[in-house]
Amino acid sequence: MRTAYSVETVRGAERELMARLPEGALMQRAAAGLAAACAGLLRRTRGGVYGARVVLLVGPGDNGGDALYAGARLARRGAGVTAVPMDPERIHPGALAALRAAGGHLAPSVPQQADLVLDGLLGIGGRGGLRPAAAALVERIPSGVPVVAVDLPSGVDADTGEVAGSAVTADVTVTFGAYKPGLLIDPGASRAGAVHLVDIGLELPSPEVEALQHADVAGLLPEPTASSDKYRRGVVGIVAGSAQYPGAAVLAVAGALRGGAGAVRYVGPAADAVLARYPETLIGPGRVQAWVVGPGLGAGRAGEVAELLAGDAAVLVDADGLRGLDETALRARTAPTLLTPHAGEAAALLGVSRESVEAGRLDAVRVLAQRYGASVLLKGSTTLVASGGEAVRVNPTGTPWLATAGSGDVLSGLGGSLLAGGLSGADAGAVGAYLHGLAARRVGGPLLAHQVAEALPAAWRDTRHP
Repeated sequence: MRTAYSVETVRGAERELMARLPEGALMQRAAAGLAAACAGLLRRTRGGVYGARVVLLVGPGDNGGDALYAGARLARRGAGVTAVPMDPERIHPGALAALRAAGGHLAPSVPQQADLVLDGLLGIGGRGGLRPAAAALVERIPSGVPVVAVDLPSGVDADTGEVAGSAVTADVTVTFGAYKPGLLIDPGASRAGAVHLVDIGLELPSPEVEALQHADVAGLLPEPTASSDKYRRGVVGIVAGSAQYPGAAVLAVAGALRGGAGAVRYVGPAADAVLARYPETLIGPGRVQAWVVGPGLGAGRAGEVAELLAGDAAVLVDADGLRGLDETALRARTAPTLLTPHAGEAAALLGVSRESVEAGRLDAVRVLAQRYGASVLLKGSTTLVASGGEAVRVNPTGTPWLATAGSGDVLSGLGGSLLAGGLSGADAGAVGAYLHGLAARRVGGPLLAHQVAEALPAAWRDTRHP
């Protein structure tokens, strides 16, 4: 599992470690890891470090010092290293001396011939986008030259992934000690490129953000035993579809049938369409362990949503089911509840603009989970799952090809099936999003939603046998 920590937590761990180390030792550890990553990239792009033209964009803090010390190491291996300071009067003196001793030099402007650019302008404490002096340097980066960000792309908020103005777009980010939430959550994640973690010896508490990996998902998936029957494996009920949107019911059932539950029960006006496609489906009311309500439901059916939420089964609420939710009723529930809004639906639930949700996804999903007393899966470019005071889970498997009609219906059915199989709301959301993304990657693009459902069993197996 990848775990990410806030700036405050990382800073505290760094202070504790520096108190036990010789002065400057921690920066040297970071610089050594950064230089090694840059050398590896140069080997791949041009065959080696010797003779490479490396440009350092240097800020006034420790981030700039890391870049300078790494540049000194590359210069000693034969690279031609040029440092361009954001403010020549504020530059790490020891690191600058090390660079000059190794043969590197300062320049007043960004050279237009380079094999690699290091972004050492702002560290994890930067807020609010790039200031004009830094933005001017970034604008001068030669087109097509690989950019390596030092710890975090400058202009990205380390704690949230927010980008408020100009920011660096890196090909590789070399981060120190721990992942930061902004490296895993869009829009920051989209600017980080491939993220390489350098272990510098930090001792860290419980994370604020985490991202599941194959082994984590495999350990959570429900698995039948020799004594299992379809009822012991869980039955998921689907309340979805309408005369206008019968396909939503079909797709939700498709996701549920491939989500591990023993049986899928459909209740709604699209029974003929569902049976024509999936004769395995049970039709009509009956006992279930979990309900999925909302996909394609249309207006005027809030009573059905309220009735299911008043029951004692787990409930996943999506799409039209999210309209007019009763906070008090939700908070009174003891059974697992999972809400799965996209940004527009989340904005309506919070009473804010869609743009504010997109810009601050981490804060939005946390507030939703707290306000409604439920697990919340916020769909989008980075899918997030929050539940109470637990670490927010970031889904690492998504693909832009999932931005297609019906893919959310498949995810709802899949999540409901996992709830019926006994997973908590947070686990069902995180595992469902992970498998959904893996299945979409298997299909490739352009894709159709039903193809994602059909690829779910293979994605499931992938987590067990990578």
